Amino acid sequence: MDDRLMLDARARVLADLTARQQATAAAVSALEDACSARHWWAEQWPEGTVYVAGLVAQDVQDALFESAGRWPLCLDCAEGPAHSLYIQPDLGGPDPVWVCEETGEVAAALGFLSGR
Repeated sequence: MDDRLMLDARARVLADLTARQQATAAAVSALEDACSARHWWAEQWPEGTVYVAGLVAQDVQDALFESAGRWPLCLDCAEGPAHSLYIQPDLGGPDPVWVCEETGEVAAALGFLSGR
């Protein structure tokens, strides 16, 4: 597997964590764990490398839900309860984007969340 793909996935998820002020030690540790697991996964299924970035984001999202709560939250919807964004397409690629779970609208491409 080309390590540049994993480094790109790591950088994109870290950019989104940083934009939402969630780049804590625990979150970065979850990111490193996700990258390690997905590196092995991509070595086993080379055709799946287009999915790696989105899957890493989903893995981090799942890990943070367990320890810190929902991430990333939707900042576009002013009404209603707080809710998350999720990666679309479901398998994480190609070209993963964050989508509002309430409206289905694209919030940002992976790696380009704003912190507003």
